[in-house]
Amino acid sequence: MKEEALAEITLRKYEKPSDLKERELTKKVCLSLGLLQPGDSRDIVVDILLVLKNAAKNKKILTSDEIQEKVIDSRKKNNLELKGIAESNIRRQLKKLRDLFLIEKKSNQYNITEFSSLSEIFNEKIEKFYLQSIIQRIKEYLEKFDKV
Repeated sequence: MKEEALAEITLRKYEKPSDLKERELTKKVCLSLGLLQPGDSRDIVVDILLVLKNAAKNKKILTSDEIQEKVIDSRKKNNLELKGIAESNIRRQLKKLRDLFLIEKKSNQYNITEFSSLSEIFNEKIEKFYLQSIIQRIKEYLEKFDKV
């Protein structure tokens, strides 16, 4: 029997959202969904999600190169260090977003899944599907454990 997880999710609860600027709000979303660790200085996933969210407003799909270019522009505009902007890291962060069903990839281009709102994606893909399958499997293990 393998000890490799078939699915994994980290969720965190923070204070209610208040008057946060767009990037700070996006950072809290990433922290809440486990895409970013608290205190992590390498927060490039925040910029990637923000770039894709802004592109989704116009139903625009982006290549990883376009995402990288826009992330660099965004980080410069916000006077942030250009840490984590290597193409390999951008692709790794895109995979994390895909694994959580927040974005989709078609022909090496990325967009927010079905150009939906993140709250809708969370409700349909994560809460109803992904989380439920994890909870069900945990219950199976607990029931088996109770019989031992």
